[in-house]
Amino acid sequence: MTSPTIASPEEAGAAGAERARGPRRGAGGGPGRLRLALSTHWYAWAMIAPVVLVIAAIIGWPLVRGVYLSLTDADEANVERTIGVNSIPATYEFIGLDNYADILGDDTFWDRLGWTVVWTVACVAITFAIGLTLANMLNRQFRGRTVYRMALILPWAIPAFVSVFAWRMLYNERNGLLNSLLEGRGIDGIAWLSDPTWAKVAVISVNVWLGVPFMLVAMLGALQSIPAEQYEAAEMDGASAWQRFRFITLPGVRSVSMTVVLLSTIWTFNMFPVIFLLTRGGPAGSTDILVTEAFRLAFTASPRDFANSAAWGVLILLLLVLFAISYRRALRKQGEVW
Repeated sequence: MTSPTIASPEEAGAAGAERARGPRRGAGGGPGRLRLALSTHWYAWAMIAPVVLVIAAIIGWPLVRGVYLSLTDADEANVERTIGVNSIPATYEFIGLDNYADILGDDTFWDRLGWTVVWTVACVAITFAIGLTLANMLNRQFRGRTVYRMALILPWAIPAFVSVFAWRMLYNERNGLLNSLLEGRGIDGIAWLSDPTWAKVAVISVNVWLGVPFMLVAMLGALQSIPAEQYEAAEMDGASAWQRFRFITLPGVRSVSMTVVLLSTIWTFNMFPVIFLLTRGGPAGSTDILVTEAFRLAFTASPRDFANSAAWGVLILLLLVLFAISYRRALRKQGEVW
């Protein structure tokens, strides 16, 4: 009978290190990381596969197509089109970055960008301030609180185009309600939609009115997650209302507010319905933002300039991506995880 072989300490250490490294990859070494993930989580991959395919179809392909068109001279006269039974092939050509150079060298882009930034910052700042204020008020116990909550959320439930048309009637210079109220008090009516300055005030007001319910709901949820014991302890220590708001409320809603500010910024930057339905970019293009200018080039200009419109869209996407990256880095520097 053969006696068992006793391994030396060196051989035992080598075997332990080999076991710690796990199975080798490659031939006979076990599945790779991707194959292991697919075999372990195949059900999850199967569930998300349809969503990935749909997103690729409705977002990925149009995005790739738009980037390609932005590098051409495609317009209404040279794209493929069908007239009756005749099919006319496309004749547009690849021109590289010429469209981008023309746009960045034109004052129109910088004018639209400047107003878009002002529009976005003003809307988001005012919406956040009003939403947080109303959330603080509705977070307290008082009679009829549910009715007030429903009334303030109502603008969010109404379709945006219906709300904008209602506001357009209110802003009517001849028989609108706002000018009727002013004239009833001996004040001259205001050219709400025909004066550049008042038109900008009008579109910002409507967008704030539409955006407050979302901010209110988000901030109210954040406030209700703050333990009431913190306010009770601060009040017992003699903290004023402002001190409680500064040192308890603001830190408590910080994580939620960072997210909703980012979302609100992206939505407002691309808020096409309010501008288009209320002023159509007027008067004289004074309220046009980047997205309405891109729409005008693609659908209302003559001839319709698809290449330049696509280039405007790509620039809008790049600006938002740069903003999101900068925003994320700023949050990480402040210790926020996002």
